[in-house]
Amino acid sequence: QVRLVESGGGLVQAGDSLRLSCAASVRTDINYRMAWFRQAPGKERDFVGSIRWSTSVTYYAESTKGRFTISRDNANNTMYLQMNNLKPEDTAVYYCAARSGPFVRTTKDAYPYWGQGTQVTVSS
Repeated sequence: QVRLVESGGGLVQAGDSLRLSCAASVRTDINYRMAWFRQAPGKERDFVGSIRWSTSVTYYAESTKGRFTISRDNANNTMYLQMNNLKPEDTAVYYCAARSGPFVRTTKDAYPYWGQGTQVTVSS
């Protein structure tokens, strides 16, 4: 069982930056892939990007490519989401998720482990 805890959300203005963290309760093995999703009110939970833990190779949704960066700290079992030039449309609850296996998956059903989410609100 993997327990995930997000932190770092808050209220920012358009153009600001924010970094989210996702701490895993157990050490992620070499075959894990971790991801960030986000869900705006009344909308589906959408894929933001993911990272293969063993290689740090990342994959991003088109909507966030170039502004968001995912990284990980292997020693602290923590994944990060650096968000730059935030826009009001980035407002959502951001979730981290994990799955076993190295392949890219962009649907929420592919991830069995989830954090509780952290709210990000971007004012215009």
